[in-house]
Amino acid sequence: MTAATSVPLTPSLRVRLGWTVTDTLTITRRNLIVWMRVPAYLVFTLVQPVIFVVLFRYVFGGAIPVRGVAGGYVDYLMPGIIGQTAAFGSFATAIALAQELKKGVIDRLRSMPMARSAVLAGRLVADTGRMFITVLVIIGVGYGVGFRFSNGVLPALAMILLATVFGLAICTISAFTGLAIGDEESVQAFGLIWVFPLTFISSAFVPIATMPGWLQAFAKNQPVTNVIDTMRAMAIGGPIETNLLKSIAWLVAIFAVFVPLAIRAYRRAS
Repeated sequence: MTAATSVPLTPSLRVRLGWTVTDTLTITRRNLIVWMRVPAYLVFTLVQPVIFVVLFRYVFGGAIPVRGVAGGYVDYLMPGIIGQTAAFGSFATAIALAQELKKGVIDRLRSMPMARSAVLAGRLVADTGRMFITVLVIIGVGYGVGFRFSNGVLPALAMILLATVFGLAICTISAFTGLAIGDEESVQAFGLIWVFPLTFISSAFVPIATMPGWLQAFAKNQPVTNVIDTMRAMAIGGPIETNLLKSIAWLVAIFAVFVPLAIRAYRRAS
């Protein structure tokens, strides 16, 4: 008799990673299908930024002076709108996770034979794709109202990449809050409390020098301003290095803090 060939009961790391990637992509596809089929998501994601572009470009633009920008206020405005859109787009992450948690969808998904990390990772991958598409749409709208890239193709592509990564970073914060709070209305209210001040008390829409002195200190030293100033320099020219390093530091800090918190909240969610 020959000895039976031993078969490893535990799949190799490579096989498990393959399963995780497949499961993550499956959840990503599910989330994107929901986004395309629910009109409310499309309205909030695409129509609201378009309204902001038109409102600030044609209603407030004539009353907000900017210096040193060859293209005028519209070239100053668009990087700010893109940064705001990336931040506001994170609402969908928090709301969707809170809804699925409340309805028991997350519990059902976690009970299936799939990678436990796929639910959270799939949500973040889908929202990153959604963020990228939204940024491209807003840039197209910006071109329609007079915005132009004037610093070359590579810096323009870098700006789009930075906006997408920034949106993903804010989504990790929203993922944590959505899972930790677990109630759709509470999550939405809490999101307004911290996202609105960060975006409006920044260089997104007006030069910081026009703000009161006591407010300038906060506006100059917060992540939204650093990211938007970097994107603005990439789009229309200007010093990039200092604000880029600050932006990277902020993004790394956000990921380092909120990715573990989101994972912990996901494991505790029920």
